Amino acid sequence: MKNSLVKLLDSKVGFAPLVLRVPMGLIFAAHGSQKLFAWFGGYGLEGTGQWMASIGFEPGYLMALLAGSAEFFGGLAIALGLLTRPAALLTAFTMLVAMKVHIGNGLFVSNNGYEYALMLLVGSLSLVLQGGGRYALDNVIKARLAK
Repeated sequence: MKNSLVKLLDSKVGFAPLVLRVPMGLIFAAHGSQKLFAWFGGYGLEGTGQWMASIGFEPGYLMALLAGSAEFFGGLAIALGLLTRPAALLTAFTMLVAMKVHIGNGLFVSNNGYEYALMLLVGSLSLVLQGGGRYALDNVIKARLAK
């Protein structure tokens, strides 16, 4: 178990994941906070839940809670490089669902398309593959586990 966790946290790459992680993680956290707390002009759980129910994601409140939590807490974890791979996998799945919502509108976000969700999906998958990099809290956990 310990060896599996060390492998999950290990990342041999340097600075590049930090450049991706911090802005992407903060964007995820901001979007999640719109859903959970109605921050930054969001609708909160009630409003987001009603919208999710209206597009077929039932029960809407629970779906809003799940999506908002994945984005908010996953985004914070990604920004910090804390359990980067699992957090990025969670956000990648969330963006896959978001793409399902927007795919019928075409690619471009100006038409409510899926390009934004696609970019966040690809960024998340990049972190799943490479990990958090040298400047991630994952390394602190990995060092403590190695003792």
